[in-house]
Amino acid sequence: MTPSQWYCAGPSRRERPPRRWRRRGLVLAALAESLAATSLAAQQPRDTIVLDEVVVTATRLPLPRAAVASAVTVLTGDELRSRGITNLLDALRQVPAAAIVQGGSFGTVASLFLRGGESDYVKVLVDGVTVNEPGGAFDFAHLAVDNVDRIEIVRGPASVVYGSDAMAGVVQVITRRGEGPPRWLLAAGGGTYGSSQLRADVAGGSENAGFSASASRFRSHGTYAFNSGYRRTDLSGQLRAGAGARSGARLTFRLDDHVTRFPTDGAGIPVDRNQYTTGRQSALGLEGRHLLSSRLELLLLLGSSVADAGYDDRADALADTLGSFAFVSRGRITRRSGDLRAVARLAPGTTLTVGGSFERQAARSRDSSDSQWGRSTDSLVASRRGGAAYAQLVADRGGRVALNLGARLDRNQRFGSFGTYRAGISWRLAPLARVRAAVGSALKEPTFFENFASGWVVGNRDLRPEKSRSWEVGCDAQLGAGRGGAALAATLFAQRFTDLIQYTSAPPVPGAPNYVNVAVARASGIEAEGSLALGAGLTARGHHTYLSSAAVDAAGSASGGDRPLLRRPTHAGGVSFAWAARRAALSVAAEYVGRREDTDYGAAGGAVRVRMPAYLRVDAAATLPLLGRRSGAAIEASLRVENLLGASYEEVRGFPARRRTVFVSLSAEGGFR
Repeated sequence: MTPSQWYCAGPSRRERPPRRWRRRGLVLAALAESLAATSLAAQQPRDTIVLDEVVVTATRLPLPRAAVASAVTVLTGDELRSRGITNLLDALRQVPAAAIVQGGSFGTVASLFLRGGESDYVKVLVDGVTVNEPGGAFDFAHLAVDNVDRIEIVRGPASVVYGSDAMAGVVQVITRRGEGPPRWLLAAGGGTYGSSQLRADVAGGSENAGFSASASRFRSHGTYAFNSGYRRTDLSGQLRAGAGARSGARLTFRLDDHVTRFPTDGAGIPVDRNQYTTGRQSALGLEGRHLLSSRLELLLLLGSSVADAGYDDRADALADTLGSFAFVSRGRITRRSGDLRAVARLAPGTTLTVGGSFERQAARSRDSSDSQWGRSTDSLVASRRGGAAYAQLVADRGGRVALNLGARLDRNQRFGSFGTYRAGISWRLAPLARVRAAVGSALKEPTFFENFASGWVVGNRDLRPEKSRSWEVGCDAQLGAGRGGAALAATLFAQRFTDLIQYTSAPPVPGAPNYVNVAVARASGIEAEGSLALGAGLTARGHHTYLSSAAVDAAGSASGGDRPLLRRPTHAGGVSFAWAARRAALSVAAEYVGRREDTDYGAAGGAVRVRMPAYLRVDAAATLPLLGRRSGAAIEASLRVENLLGASYEEVRGFPARRRTVFVSLSAEGGFR
């Protein structure tokens, strides 16, 4: 990772002083009030929109939401398309407890801080295939939502079913199955900052077989006056086939290829005219299922993820020969995995899953730099293996109580064995209301650089994984149905992260590793969300998160004063309104991000901790049908305006966010004759 990219991705833990939990009384009062609303909801008629929605990611089983003890948000592809959203990054902005941070222009590094965890504490899956770098890092700037059926976001630890990196949550992108008569879609558009986009989709299928495919290309001149272009190509697809009700297979594929030019140094000052990064990430998954009997099913998932990354900053001119004036880096990370599990239906509503997984990770990179003292090169070639065994019991007999119990043992070539667990309960107060609670633990493995670095920085092959323990208590309720119907949810959570890996520039013994397990951090808060059906196709939604976070030094005491972790706002929330009638749609969303702290690397005297002001961002979108389907093809016009009010703000200190940004597009959709 280059210095400029590092500043965008997140500051080091050494700079993260703590903030103690002071508002427990207020939080508990809010939760008690929400529980009172839950009791009231028990008197209302049944509506299955919220509690009976099927979710998969939390347990890797298709279960009604009421049987799942975790807090889950589901975003559908249709909803995202109606709001004009094309990137996973923007899709996550309205998820409770999700803090999105991007360094301004298109394609710059984008991070997700979920429930106060680090930016590498969220497992990212594409149809079950892990796309994080080993150690959890993931750049959300480049994953498009083309050809997406739904996105599921699990808040809270999920290492029991997904292993390393699922410390604070999981984000899974699920590709469209392809159903019904074959159809095609073509779309083209453009907008502010010289942006343009082309897209083509095709999909179709029956109950036993289907396909979907999508290809798109996006370009932009960027927000700076020079060296600010961005281009990305995306391909995705799915093929599925079945042999009756007993067997089936699914092949999924997703690829993005991008180039990002950026003129800024680590402080955000435009100074470089030829600096750029490249990246290509592919995810390939093959999933098979076979029903051995009415009560026993076998599922196999084979996955491959390959990420190529490059950074190029050659000498700006022939006279550029002072200091360190050129740097070029190329690297590749591969992850190959297999997961086999047996799902036994012990009784109606009671399912036992027993499985095992294996993964091989490999990394290789080569860096070269030129300076007035000569040329230097460095390389890294490393690999590691790991396996796991796990078991999960889900008991939902259709009564008031559903149980989620799970345990996992990971065995890694580098850090040995490590166990995690998760236990949860969902208690239905009534068909429309429930209370849920969960406790669990999780782990995150070291990065390859932390394990294997050499040269100016020495890695530590004996690092332990970072760990977390958490608990949460929440409630969901639905009041009424149809016009005036409302859904409410609130969750109180607390997480403690231990054995955090820190960098030290001065190890106690010369030549000793620069990375050690020493730090501790904590994050607690309450997240609330709700929706209201206003009738005539109009829906209102809202959410709010209060977060208290702190870092702790090696002695276990608060360090640096009573201050929060960087880039995590204490208060954040938003409201949105969406209207739909036939094929026309209109939406407006306002997101408030409260004050938070960051590091100013351009300050006099070096890095200085600063408080970032709060900001309000308003986005709007509209879709208007121009030609109906009776003519053989449906034609629509779409408009999306980001930062409608032109707010001036920064998500990363020194890197201004985009001002008002307008996208206009036309799309045509039809069937094959």
